[in-house]
Formats: sequence, C-alpha cells, structure tokens
Amino acid sequence: MKCRAGFLFFILMFSIHPLFSQCKTYQLNAKHDTINCTDFQNQKQGYWYTKVVNNHGEPGYQESGFYKDNKKEGAWVHLSLVGDTLAEENYKWGYKDGVQRYYNLMGLIREESWKVTNPENPYDTVRVYDLNIPDKYDLKIVRVDASTVKHGIWTYYDPERGTITKTEEYVVDKLVNNKKSLSALNDSMNAVQKMPTDSISAANKNKPPEVLEYEKKHSKKKKYRVRDGATGVD
Repeated sequence: MKCRAGFLFFILMFSIHPLFSQCKTYQLNAKHDTINCTDFQNQKQGYWYTKVVNNHGEPGYQESGFYKDNKKEGAWVHLSLVGDTLAEENYKWGYKDGVQRYYNLMGLIREESWKVTNPENPYDTVRVYDLNIPDKYDLKIVRVDASTVKHGIWTYYDPERGTITKTEEYVVDKLVNNKKSLSALNDSMNAVQKMPTDSISAANKNKPPEVLEYEKKHSKKKKYRVRDGATGVD
C-alpha cells in the first residue's frame, strides 16, 4: 500500500506541476511561478528573466520575455539595472518583427520597423517602387535572403522636446523615402505654396485671347481684378 501511495503521489505531483516533466532546469520567482525553463533538448521555453551585471565597462541590464523552442517570441522588455526602460522589442521565430522602440533616460529616441521571413518559406510579397516615379509601385513576390529586414517607417525623436527629427521608409532593407528634419519638410511645404516668378509668367502667356483684349482696353484705366488662371501671391 505504501508503494502504491508513493506512486500515486509521484503521479499527482506531475499532474499538478506539468513543468516538472517538461523542464530539465528551471527557477521559481517570488510568486513561485516557474521561469527560465530549459527542456530536455536544452532549449529555452516559456517566460525568461535575465539580469546582466556591469561587465568590463559595459552597463548591465535586465530583460524579460518568452522563448519558444530556444527562440525569442512576442514582446520583450529591456531595462537598466535601476528599472529604466531601454527597449521594447517584438520577435517572431527568434528575429525582430514589427515595431521596436528604444529609449534613453529622457524618453523615446527611435522607433524601428522590421519584417521577418518564415525560415521555412523565404519568399514574400512586397512593394517594389518605380525608381522614376516615387509613388508608383508593383506587388511582386521576392526571395528574402535575410531572416529579418528593415521594412516600414523608421522614426527618430528628440526625447527632450518630444518632437520628430527624421523619418525613413524602407522596403525589404532598401531605403525608398529619406525624409530629413521637420524644419526641412516645413521649408519644402512653404516653397510649394509660393509660386515662382517664371510660373506666373508662364500663366500670363497662356491667358485666353478675350482676357488679353480686355486688359489691353483697360490698361490705362482703373485696374480691375481679372480671373486669368494664374495662381500665387500678388
């Protein structure tokens, strides 16, 4: 009976704590949750927390997230040793995928966008831009040699002011739209709103004959505002 009772207790322990049968090594956190599990194939599984102390002048850090078959999966958080957020990253198949955010002590400094390729299917449908027409693109199936590539909008911030300093757009690791600082963008917008002198002259040359005749008759009289098709400042 004692042997049978001991056997039943052994089976009960495995049913209550299934990780005993899955983990070769593991740890328990303050809440007695199982973390840092390594299975019998020596692969990391489940939730992991790691703390790295200062080493040879390199600052230490803390990181936490999930592993699946020894590969990072889902959201990961990196902190300094005093608890300041350094990075918020997302992983798929062990590689960066989606939006990644990086910080310094003053705040957000950069947002990156990455796209992962399934290792079992290294092909993807992407936008391929026309080199002569920036806004024109075709959808094509391409082979992606890298496991993860820059893909999407990258945004750089001034953390002290909370403003955007630069944005970039990537398509499968290729920079397709390099936007400079916001001040440069604003200057460009202001320049577009002001019509150059040669554009006004060109508009005057294209006036309808009726308008030219009207202006000729009234050239020495009080000037009237004529809708001549020209745009811009007076």
